[in-house]
Parts: sequence; C-alpha cells; structure tokens
Amino acid sequence: MTKIYLRKGREESLLRFHPWVFSGAIGNIVGNPAEGELVEVYAADGSFMAVGHYQIGSIAVRVLSFDDSALKPDFYENALAKALEVRKAVCLTDPAKGTNCYRLVHGEGDNLPGLIIDWYDGVCVLQAHSVGMFRAKHQICEALRKIYGEQLKAVYDKSSGTAPFKAGLDLIDGYIYKAEGFCDDEQTVLENGHKFIVNWTEGQKTGFFLDQRENRALVGRYAKGRRVLNLFCYTGGFSIYALANGALSVESVDSSAKAMMMVDRNVKLNFDEETAARHTSLCCDAIDYVKAAPEGKWDLMIVDPPAFAKHRGVLKNALRAYQRLNAAAISKVAPGGLVFTYSCSQVVDKEAFALAVFSAAASVGRRVRILDRLNQPADHSVNIYHPEGEYLKGLLLYVE
Repeated sequence: MTKIYLRKGREESLLRFHPWVFSGAIGNIVGNPAEGELVEVYAADGSFMAVGHYQIGSIAVRVLSFDDSALKPDFYENALAKALEVRKAVCLTDPAKGTNCYRLVHGEGDNLPGLIIDWYDGVCVLQAHSVGMFRAKHQICEALRKIYGEQLKAVYDKSSGTAPFKAGLDLIDGYIYKAEGFCDDEQTVLENGHKFIVNWTEGQKTGFFLDQRENRALVGRYAKGRRVLNLFCYTGGFSIYALANGALSVESVDSSAKAMMMVDRNVKLNFDEETAARHTSLCCDAIDYVKAAPEGKWDLMIVDPPAFAKHRGVLKNALRAYQRLNAAAISKVAPGGLVFTYSCSQVVDKEAFALAVFSAAASVGRRVRILDRLNQPADHSVNIYHPEGEYLKGLLLYVE
C-alpha cells in the first residue's frame, strides 16, 4: 500500500482528528497511488497517523479512519450502522412519528468524507464527491443492504454532478440495486406529517432539500394569518408548511418550470380545493418579481436561494448578491413582518452572511431585529473536528 509521509510538524491537524491532508503538508510519497486509492499516512518520524482516499488537488487525502479499521472488509457496514444509530437517536427512523426521509450520511459529519446518502422511505440516493467514494459505491451498496435488510427497496447513484469530472470516471447516474418488483423513479415521502413527491432522477441534489426540515416547521409556527412569499421555492417545502398552518395566502416563486410543476403536485397532494386556492405558483425570476412588487404585500417571506458561492474565488460577488437580495426582501415586507433568509454556501460563514444582511437592512433604512439564528438539522451533523461541515446558516428577521 502507498505510504504518504508528512513534512515535519505538519501532523498537528491529524492529531486533532481533522479529516483532510492538504498537498502542501506532504513530504514524501512511497508508491504511485491512483486517484481514489486507499493510502496510509505517516508523520515525518514514521509514526502511523491515518488511512484515507488519495486524490489529486489541494486536499490530497480524505481520512476515513485514524486507525486501520478502514482497511477491513466490514468498514462500510460498521460506519453506516453507526450513522443509522445517530438517526435513531434523534428520532428520525420511526415513520410513526410522521417522517420517513432523512440524511443517513453527511460526509465528514459521519466520518465518511466525500459521501452523501439520503434515505427516502426505502430508497437510498447516493452522491460521491470524491473518486474514492465513487469507486467504493458497490461496497457501500452492499453495506446498505446489510444494515437495512428488507426495508431497502433501491440504491440510486447520482454522482454525475458531484464526483470529480476530470478523473476519467464513468459518471452516468443509475441504480446500483433494485429490490424485485421495484420500478419507480419517484415516490411520496412524509416529513413532519406533510407529503412530498421526491424524484431522485430529475430533481436537484438527491431529489429534496432535507436540510430545511426544522426550518420549514418553524415557518409553519409563524404562518397563521399571514400573507407568505416563498422565493426560490423549488418543490414548495416551505409553502406546504405555511398553507397547512393557516397562512392567508402563499405565493411560490421559482425560475424552474419543472420545479413549479412539482409544487402544484405537492399542493394537490396535501390539500383540498379550498385550501389549495390560497396558493399561487409563479414561474419567474425571484429577484425581479420582488423588486416589481408593491411594498407591504407580504407579512412573511422566505428567501432561500441556491449557493451563490461554491468556492472562495467568487466570495465577494456572492456577498454582494446576498446583500441585494435581502435588501429587496426587507424593503417589501409589511411592517411587523418576518423574513426567513438563508445561505447554503459553505464558504460564506455566519458572520459574513449576517454582515451582508445588516448591510441590506441599512441600505433600505428599515429597523430590523434578529429573532433567531437558523442552521442545519441533526441528520446533517457536523464533525466537531471539521467545522467546515456547518454550511447552512439563516436568520429570522423582524422588520418594523
């Protein structure tokens, strides 16, 4: 097996259990590893440090274990079983509680860097963000079959948009496993008692944004008697919660025609005609729509855009975009209204996002209070040694 030796003094991050080895920390490589291959990492003095997947780039090794467990045949089965225990501990695996979808694996948060797995009532949708995880997908599938047993209906690989495209991989999405008789590409799942159609073959990410589950419930708590605008609504998650909890009206806005069709299906799935009549779907540019609207039209607004910054090179432009978007929202919400605003850009930290929102409020001259700071739910856990995994941040604003 290839052995990677670190430069003197560069082992400190691994001693603190950070799961990345950067290329600049490497002093010597004994062997000729292929990208995605398992390698052993040693300190400069020859002491063993970790085992991980080798990759080309600034992050040279993604650590799977700080002992030799990653070299054992049952590694993935044990790791996935531990991840499932965490979901059981936070009460996400009992459908009787009204939810049958959750994130099973959240990369470094579950000590499986480069891997995402979402569970949709028997269907696991897998996304590999590294060559190592992509090449291990069949091992991972077998481990899923062992830990779930007959509950598992299918495993779908959706890595074409996440795995490194320069690695020469066969990046074609498709099923790794199907139980006998399973033939669907979508199904209805439950989240806090609400029904949602999830299509993992055509939808964004794995088919649904599970990371906003608790924030959608919070919107539901505040929606009664309010006029609601849901910007960048995707398949209407926030809209369903608002309607179900007594919103006077709900407008869902997204530029994707496919997403808006799914919104309408989800509304029809959850409500009778009288309740559904309080909902309006609008396929258009979200920012243009808000700017053209009269002031005070809405009492509650959800601003949940896609990631404006996927790398640090565009951070400044992203912060300006967050400022412009939030300025438009804050300027149009009614006095005494609420704005739920989010950023899912990992390179935008909480302080930078809050500063962008502060600048937005100052630019339109309205008095704004922060009522709550919002984040990702328990199944999107953050490894305490890898704070970079905390990507979703949000603010609940009260606008006078």
